[in-house]
Amino acid sequence: MCECTINSNSSCETEKKYRLADFFNSHWDNYKVKPTKFIRPEQYKAVSAIRVCRTPRLGIEQYVCDDCGEITEISHSCKNRFCPTCSWTDTMIWAEKLVAKMFDLMHRHVVFTIPHQLNGLIKTNDEKLLNILFKAAADTLKDWMINKYGIKPGIISVLHTFGEQKNYHAHIHMIISWGGININTDKLEEIKGEYVNYKFLKNKFRIKFEDKLIELFDNQNLKHKFSDRIHFLKFIKRINQKNWHLNLEPPMKVPSDVIRYIGRYSKRACISERKITNIEGEFITFDFKDYRNKDFYGKPIVKKLELHYSDFFPRLLQHVPLKGFRIVRYYSYYASASSIPEKYLYKEEQNEDVENEDNSTQKEQIITAKDYKVCKHCNKELTYINTLFFNNKDGFVTIVEDRLIEKEFKIRDVA
Repeated sequence: MCECTINSNSSCETEKKYRLADFFNSHWDNYKVKPTKFIRPEQYKAVSAIRVCRTPRLGIEQYVCDDCGEITEISHSCKNRFCPTCSWTDTMIWAEKLVAKMFDLMHRHVVFTIPHQLNGLIKTNDEKLLNILFKAAADTLKDWMINKYGIKPGIISVLHTFGEQKNYHAHIHMIISWGGININTDKLEEIKGEYVNYKFLKNKFRIKFEDKLIELFDNQNLKHKFSDRIHFLKFIKRINQKNWHLNLEPPMKVPSDVIRYIGRYSKRACISERKITNIEGEFITFDFKDYRNKDFYGKPIVKKLELHYSDFFPRLLQHVPLKGFRIVRYYSYYASASSIPEKYLYKEEQNEDVENEDNSTQKEQIITAKDYKVCKHCNKELTYINTLFFNNKDGFVTIVEDRLIEKEFKIRDVA
């Protein structure tokens, strides 16, 4: 079944003033009657999951301490990857496990961005162009490292389709090992220095993406409104000089910096509830960073954006992943961790000195149901009693006493 969370406030979480579920509960039923954008089944499912997450609809497990007799209640979470409440803990647990499968090398965070003029084509063709974006980004660095250094790296790529204001903005966040296994000697080698020829890599990325895009057009597998091939190629020529960005951060230590970046730029929901600053009537307000305007220290200025629910819902839900679409992908040696010799994998005891305060704080935030099943007074494991489910007709009903909770339960639209 889903991971659970305790019904009371946890000391590991920063206080959240507003819940996205409350805004959906207040206005979703009205919006879906006359939506401003078509609502896909995946979007209906995501909203339904968010609305029932950590509520009696999904069940409440009861535990008792055999020593002091205190009863603890634990609510089930929806585990939907778009849910802002569930995604942070799930992502950090995933990141912690991932580190043990990575090279014992420095890693770099890379961002690949394509011109916004391509957004229309991407929205129309969905996974076809997003798959091309994934492959073009990974192949760009993979080919460069093999040809220049004779090294095969490890790559983790994550798709984001949103910007700070939740407008459509497709780009790839990537974690790449700054080195890898030499294709001739089979030895682990680190790349010395940080310098790369950005212009060369940007052009390589653009060419790889455009070649695949043209191939789709020529094979008549691209949905478009171009009158003919000449019209299409003129469009390609226009975007050649646009914003094909590639940004590489300095090499990061393992695991502290890597975990922080993987956690921040991975499969979490596109909005954090901690950025919601106000919900009043039919309007919601959230913070966003304005990268075009920076303060004295060069940091983006934080601004507020207020939206009516009829504008906010479609803007947010356009980022719900397509059914079965993988927003996290692994390439080269990270495509199969078993292919990496154990002696080349990161081992925590070898690098205890790199632990820092940020990593310790994040580890404290990674708390699952197992952590809550210990009495906070006696520090002893709690004993399971039963599970309560909410029934519209009868109220709370005890359904489970033999741990049927381990089975999966489907979430239906609550409306």
